[in-house]
Amino acid sequence: MSDWVSTFPGYTQVLTTIKKCFGGIVRTGPTPRHVGIIMDGNRRYAKSHKIEIKEGHNMGFESMANILELLYEAGVEHVTVYAFSIENFKRSKYEVEWLMDLAKSKLQQICQHGDLCEQYGIRIKILGNTKLLPQDVRTILRETEAMTENNTRAVLNVCFPYTSRDEMTHAVQSVVAESVARPTLEINEELVTDNLYTKDSPPLDILVRTSGTYRLSDFLLWQCVPSTCSVVFVEKLWPDFRAWDMCKVLLNWGFNMYWYGHGNGLYTGYNTGGPGSRNHTGSGTQESRRSSVATIDERGHSTAFDVIGSNPSKRATGYDRYSIQENEEDNEDDEEEDDDYDDDDDNDDKEGQADELDTVTSADE
Repeated sequence: MSDWVSTFPGYTQVLTTIKKCFGGIVRTGPTPRHVGIIMDGNRRYAKSHKIEIKEGHNMGFESMANILELLYEAGVEHVTVYAFSIENFKRSKYEVEWLMDLAKSKLQQICQHGDLCEQYGIRIKILGNTKLLPQDVRTILRETEAMTENNTRAVLNVCFPYTSRDEMTHAVQSVVAESVARPTLEINEELVTDNLYTKDSPPLDILVRTSGTYRLSDFLLWQCVPSTCSVVFVEKLWPDFRAWDMCKVLLNWGFNMYWYGHGNGLYTGYNTGGPGSRNHTGSGTQESRRSSVATIDERGHSTAFDVIGSNPSKRATGYDRYSIQENEEDNEDDEEEDDDYDDDDDNDDKEGQADELDTVTSADE
């Protein structure tokens, strides 16, 4: 939508009404409980629009507010946003200081007004290694958490500063400390999960990354491993990511959950089908199910990359694919060797024919 449209009187009220309508539509079907967002593309947006980088980050915050409003209208209980990575400290001093100032100003705004938090009963929780932050920023973070701690309707997890490696390290340290106090403690995956920063949140249902970058950048790596988590990559930069784009993600997830019983699963095979189909088999088997990683391009078209399918050559992980790839490479090498061998034979034959021709010519002379 063009920027000039936002200048019309009543634009904000109309947009809010539309979000409520879309939220009501999404609520009619399955609704994800936990959504994670990698808000990527602020710097590229600023450079492409020839504005300062700090303005790009500021516009990114405005996009986050719009998306959060839609998610909470749709009934999402927990939202986890990647606000600042520990790796971002490696950026220029000017940009890091601006990001700290932006965080302070926006959090102070929430503390002073807090309309969104009060309207939706949002509790803000800061996840990450806050010891790396300046003291004044930590003070505001604590004030924000304290102001919203009694809200129980929804939760906004702000990862600031955060990386999954740091989160896992913190979890292992907590597990080790607990095991020292309780020598009989059984250490397993569930115990590690209970010591992550997101221990109070339900399992991750959707992970969205904008800007067309196909990697997770050390965000919620432990949480997005289960096949029930749908990972969606969007081509748009974060400031260009609208509520309508998120609505399409939610509707797609809800459709898959209703029709296939799996947030990102597509069913293949003869004995599968949707509800009401005579071939519908419920959740399906491992052989007949196909998990997918969805992508949405700038035109809103959705595609999927096969992760598990009936064709072994399309498997994305596991020893089977490694073996197939290795065999294919070996076959290619063998074919290349055969080609080289044939070329050598041809060359030898040509050289032999040339020698015979030279011999005949010399004899005639």
